[in-house]
Amino acid sequence: MGHDKLRKFAENETFACLLQPDPSAILDKSSADRGLHLKDHPIKGRWNERMFAEEQPIVLELGCGKGEYTIDLSSRIPGCNYIGVDIKGARLWKGAKFATTHNLPNVAFLRTRIEFIEAYFAPGEVSGIWLTFSDPQLKSENSRLTSPVFLERYRKFLKPGGVIHLKTDSRFLYEYSKAVAEENGLRILAATTDLYGERNIDNPALYEVQTFYEKMFLSQGYKITYLEFVIDKDGEYVHPSSFDSDYWRSVEGPRRFSHQI
Repeated sequence: MGHDKLRKFAENETFACLLQPDPSAILDKSSADRGLHLKDHPIKGRWNERMFAEEQPIVLELGCGKGEYTIDLSSRIPGCNYIGVDIKGARLWKGAKFATTHNLPNVAFLRTRIEFIEAYFAPGEVSGIWLTFSDPQLKSENSRLTSPVFLERYRKFLKPGGVIHLKTDSRFLYEYSKAVAEENGLRILAATTDLYGERNIDNPALYEVQTFYEKMFLSQGYKITYLEFVIDKDGEYVHPSSFDSDYWRSVEGPRRFSHQI
């Protein structure tokens, strides 16, 4: 491990806005079966009380990377509290450093695997979720952040009418997510395969706030897609029956490798 990464990890320990739980605090190994079993973390249901200056609706960015989207949203829409979630401590350092240096009252970060997310948030504690340029997981459906597996997790802590925002350069992930929403009868509030070309959504922040990857793909001439839908289903979420994964995988092309930057 490089010296600079070690320095960032050490400094992360000093940031009050960054929560870095030990996975052992939430993993329940007492169950006899081999499935994922989680225990509640003490922060669950207490984010507004313990991490923010005042009580406001909470919005998550899952897979936030360096936190630039989380931070930008916090200044443009200050009436919410924002939590960026990622497993990479060296990436989170940049966002946590900025939030600390600039005394941002409505920004926090959580270092954890997204598979563990339900251990940290109580029913109704979260108002919305942003998925910004998530890995499309071309070969692993259950690993996609808009799969029925993850929608079940989000439903446990989203408020009624809670909204999922998906912003991605991956046409594969966009079409898959749209198929999931349609298969499960979820309300789609907005959908476009060319966000900047069409500009038909009345939300200035959607165009003005951009992640590192978004800027990179725009500069390369790729179209950005956007999907906004509501988790408003009571029954079990099911996988889409009409999604042609082979076709959309072939459309995706080799540029997915640039996500490894």
